[in-house]
Formats: sequence, structure tokens, C-alpha cells
Amino acid sequence: MCSTGYKASAVGVAALLLGAVVAGPAPAAPHPADAQQVLVFSKTAGFRHDSIPDGIAAVRQLGETAGFQVDATEDADAFTTANLRRYAAVVFLSTTGDVLDAAQQQAFEGYIRHGGAYVGVHAAADTEYDWPFYGGLAGAYFQSHPAIQPATVKVEDRAHPATSGLGSTWDRTDEWYDYRSNPRERAHVLASLDETSYTGGTMNGDHPIAWCQDYQGGRAFYTGAGHTKESYAEPAFRQHLLGGIRWAIGGAQADCRPETGYTPLFDGTAASLSGWKQAAPGSFTLDDDGTLTSSGGMGLLWYADRSYGAYSLKLDWKMASAGGDDNSGVFVGFPPSDDPWSAVNNGYEVQIDATDVPEKTTGSVYGFQSADLAKRDRALNPPGQWNTYEIRVQGERLRVWLNGVKINDFTNTDPARSLRDGHVGIQNHGADDHVSFRDIRIKELPVPGK
Repeated sequence: MCSTGYKASAVGVAALLLGAVVAGPAPAAPHPADAQQVLVFSKTAGFRHDSIPDGIAAVRQLGETAGFQVDATEDADAFTTANLRRYAAVVFLSTTGDVLDAAQQQAFEGYIRHGGAYVGVHAAADTEYDWPFYGGLAGAYFQSHPAIQPATVKVEDRAHPATSGLGSTWDRTDEWYDYRSNPRERAHVLASLDETSYTGGTMNGDHPIAWCQDYQGGRAFYTGAGHTKESYAEPAFRQHLLGGIRWAIGGAQADCRPETGYTPLFDGTAASLSGWKQAAPGSFTLDDDGTLTSSGGMGLLWYADRSYGAYSLKLDWKMASAGGDDNSGVFVGFPPSDDPWSAVNNGYEVQIDATDVPEKTTGSVYGFQSADLAKRDRALNPPGQWNTYEIRVQGERLRVWLNGVKINDFTNTDPARSLRDGHVGIQNHGADDHVSFRDIRIKELPVPGK
């Protein structure tokens, strides 16, 4: 709907001072107080990858570009409570075997539980098999691997900063790990391997290769890629690694809760739009990257194939305007109609517009209830970056999660409206409002009281 003045804020990597990168367990002099720091740890007690120096150099270069400082060490004595407190994230870069003693493990557990972050790269999954905390943090342990070869990576989450720059598939050459367990039930899978695209996969067709999770108070990102030296010169892999680090240190937000059981309503293809109808003025354009972008209006693209009662609706969205003044929304609980105002008058809109009064700004149930603005602001990525909504409807209750953070909990008491059965849709608001959507999916939930 309408907008007035700029309000949005988002957690981002602050403007940081760049300093020299220090090798060893700890620098002789402290970094500037306002600089985020990342520790790259590459100790090996088993197989040693010859790509480790390339990986360290790549993380250093990424830090110089993105504004975080990097220390690199193979000395486990760096794992003390006082020293780890200095780091926004610790990158386990192709570590192997038992690399930390009991006291060092305890210090690292405390670091994670007090909000620290872990980034695991490739053989980080081949590390600390007798330390259950680490196994849960990494998400899965290494089992075996076939020869280095090309394979197709299926990108499952295109909103997370580690994968937002990729297409729906990613063809590349690496050493592709098989894992002892599937992390999908515990972690949020970002990408998986198409086992038909190479030989030697042993995970029965469900083969996660990159994932993220919130873990015991901290954040954890893992990618199975990165065996070869060439990986660290590959632009797409470097962006993948940078996105994982940025999320880990809080420079970008994403929904890293486990996700299973969703059915796509729009998967980025023209064929998946067959169940949708455009109501009234304006339209959406389908871009080559599988993104729907609003144009003109005020209209509504709604899923006409069926209505829903109790469900979780997830979708990714981003605003184009640098000022956050683009306007759109996600509508739920409305009857079928070719009049977009029917959705306005009979359903509810979860707003996308960061420049309005609280009950009409991003995350609000438009005109009825503001989001928790403090939580919203911490969870919100700025214009130009992807965000993920989960809109959960059960009975007359409507809850909203933004990038995995619950920001609204609303109950309908209007007898003229009902959330118990209705359609879902996305709004195109006006000629100057450009909001993009992709990966719209839904999971039906139990009906309360049944």
C-alpha cells in the first residue's frame, strides 16, 4: 500500500578498517576495536590438502574486499576462551583428524554457545570424529569420496548469501564427499548434488553438499566444496564461500531452520505459473534467473488452482530501490476473484514496504498489526538483497517469520474475514514499485482442533 518516510534498518557488515593479516595463533597487537575478525584454522592430523594455502589466501582477499580482518593459524593454542572471544567466526579450512585437546574443545564449545560462528570448508567434515558437539556443529561427518570429477550442484535455497548469486544449478569440478549421515533433518540444506551427473555418489539421491544452521547459540555454515586449488580462484566458489562467512558473522541474514515437506507453487519456470492468475492492472515479468518482478498495478498475481486452510507458505523476496521505498505484499486467506481489491477487503496482507507507519511497514499485517520492529530490523536484509518470509496460517492465527526470526503473531477476530480457507497471492503495487519474488513453496499443516 502507500508509503511515507524511510524507516528500515538491517544488520550489515560495518565499514571496517583493513589491517595486515597475521599468521599464527594470535597477533602481537590487537586489531581496531570496530573491526570484525575471522580466524582461519587449518591444522591437520590426517590427510593434508595442498589447497590450504590457496584457501587462506582467498579468505584474506575476500576479507579485504568485504571489510573483515583475517588471522590464520595452525596452532591449536589459539583456542582459549579469551582469544576466541575476539573473532566473529572461526573457519575450519580442510582440517583433518583430532586437532583440539579437551580444554581447547571446551573453549570452542563455550565460544559457540555464547554466539560465536563456525564455517566449515570441505575436509572440516573429516575432523574430530570423537567429539559429538563438533559433529553436530559441522552437520555430518565424511564417509568417502570418488575421484575428482565434474558434477551438477542443485541449488535449493537461492536467498541465502552463500547461494543467492547462483542459478538453479551449478556445474563444477571438485572432490565430492559422501557423508555418514544426511543433515537435512537437522540443518537447512542450501545445495545438493545430482548423483546422476557423476559417478560414485552413495547417498541414495538425497545428497546435501552445503548447509547452514543455528546451533546451540551460535551459527554454523558448511560447504563440501573446496578440495582443489582451482576452487579458490573460481569466482562462483569464492562468492559462495564469502556468502557463508558473511552470514556467519552477521553481515547478512537468512532462514537456516531445517526445511522439509514443501511443495513448489512457483519454481522459477514458466510452466509453474500455469496455476496462477493475474487480477487487474499491471503484471509480473519472469526473468531468466527464475525471478518474478512486479510491474505496474495495482494488481495481484494469485494462485488459483486451489485454496488452503492450514499451511506454511515460504517465499523469497527483495526490493530494488536503494531507499527501500518499493511497495508490495503477500496476501493470504482471500476468496477467488479477478478483483485485486477483494483480497484487500477479504484477506490479509503481509506487507513489503520499509517506509511506512508501523502497522503498514515490512512484516506488518497491513493496517491491523505492526511487526516487532526491533526484531524486524535485526532480521531484515537491505534493498538489493534477498529476504525469506514464512507465513504460517493455522485456524485464525497468522504468524510471520523473516529470515528465520518470528516478527509477527496475529489472530483474526473480524467476522467478515476468515483465514481457515483461502487463496494466496503476491501484489504488484504500482509503476514505480519493483519487488522481486522467487521460490514460492507451501506445506500443509494440521488443522487446529482436528
